[in-house]
Amino acid sequence: MEATRTATLRVGIIGVGRIGRMHAELLARQVPGASVSLVHDAREDTAREVASELGVATAAGVDELLAADDVDAVAICTSTDTHADLIVAAAPAGRAIFCEKPISLDLAEVDRALAAVDEAGVPFQIGFNRRFDPAHAAVAAAVADGTVGDPHLVRISSRDPAPPPMSYVRTSGGIFLDMMIHDFDMARFVTGSEVVEVFARGAVRVDPAFAQAGDVDTAVVMLTHENGCLTTIDNSRQAVYGYDQRVEVFGSAGMAASENPLGHSALVRTGDGTKAATLPYFYLERYVPSYLREWQAFVAAVSGGRTPPVTGADARAPLVLGLAAGRSLREGRPVRVEEVDP
Repeated sequence: MEATRTATLRVGIIGVGRIGRMHAELLARQVPGASVSLVHDAREDTAREVASELGVATAAGVDELLAADDVDAVAICTSTDTHADLIVAAAPAGRAIFCEKPISLDLAEVDRALAAVDEAGVPFQIGFNRRFDPAHAAVAAAVADGTVGDPHLVRISSRDPAPPPMSYVRTSGGIFLDMMIHDFDMARFVTGSEVVEVFARGAVRVDPAFAQAGDVDTAVVMLTHENGCLTTIDNSRQAVYGYDQRVEVFGSAGMAASENPLGHSALVRTGDGTKAATLPYFYLERYVPSYLREWQAFVAAVSGGRTPPVTGADARAPLVLGLAAGRSLREGRPVRVEEVDP
């Protein structure tokens, strides 16, 4: 059943846990031209709580939400293992689709979902929100407009303040697929060039439980791009000083870099030195503005009949790089991308 189109993009939220709830609140309160019309969650009490706070209705099931006349687009904010099936269900229903990353940890499942999107011809955007961080976006723009010249070297650091629970690590796909996948996307975004080779090294430096889970907690990856640029990415599961994410591009005409925002801008200077605020300690503290800009871009694209800015191809490529990094770590050698994605 096709929705009845209005000037406002009416979004149904599937999954209103921590990330879905944030998306619902932004859409309901801070994104012009958008509203939340329905919410659904496998936990009925969670759905009712969020719906009550936002003054919207709940859907008893996904099918009911997709068939509703007042749903123009869906936001898929459920667990990763459900994303592909939900995309396949939403596409033929004619709904524009926003999906949190990744679509799947399995490349064949990603391709199945994207084939459904292509067949239905519906707008699709994957949730790589860091592209919309003003600082990271400014770095990408400095490359795209030629300010820094041809990119030669890129450095990307992503370090979380504390490790996730081991129950999450055992099902997340590991550091390359649940954490560094953002950085693989960022490397493509800021350079404007695809990756042809991946070389990964990893270690357990934070918690021996990572090794027991078949993972590492500290990793460095080098990417070789089609245009000859080299990118190095470092990840750590524990940065005791806060949420640390920086990007730097060095090029033939200069460099551009994004720095971490502080908790506030006050400085205290004494004879003993200078003190500043700490970094944000939680990703929502750092990135709510980027999530807001992400939704603004999606709503503007769908409402204007344009392709959303982060496409199915952008959903697929970082997974391929994550799979290549995992193989590189296991085999101790550089891995060409075509070995993973012939």
